[in-house]
Amino acid sequence: VQLVESGGGSVQSGGSLRLSCATSGLTSSRYCMGWLRQAPGKEREWVAAVDSDGNTVYADTVKGRFTISRDNAKNTLYLQMNSLKLEDTAMYYCAADRREYVSGGRYFASCRGAKFTADYGYWGQGTQVTVSS
Repeated sequence: VQLVESGGGSVQSGGSLRLSCATSGLTSSRYCMGWLRQAPGKEREWVAAVDSDGNTVYADTVKGRFTISRDNAKNTLYLQMNSLKLEDTAMYYCAADRREYVSGGRYFASCRGAKFTADYGYWGQGTQVTVSS
């Protein structure tokens, strides 16, 4: 499994960025996908997750500003970040975890409870997002 993030950069407060995560070596329908971030001197924190059906969950700190989405056909995960704040400055990581279940003969993936660093088994290298005033 390989996860490669892109799209990070520097932006002024109030601006927008879109992060992408190209995945390989995994079957999208069997994995919960998420974004986590780590600011300097702080622990890594969960940001958002999306299951195989496109259902999403967000941390309260980003709800209403960030949108996570996935394109299973392109094996790509996205994070659209709007109204960026200084406190959003961090290294952003794409992460995946195999959480498959079978329904009607098809595989699906749930993200239920996947809100902690330890819940994800696969990680990208990270992309830096810096928000300035």
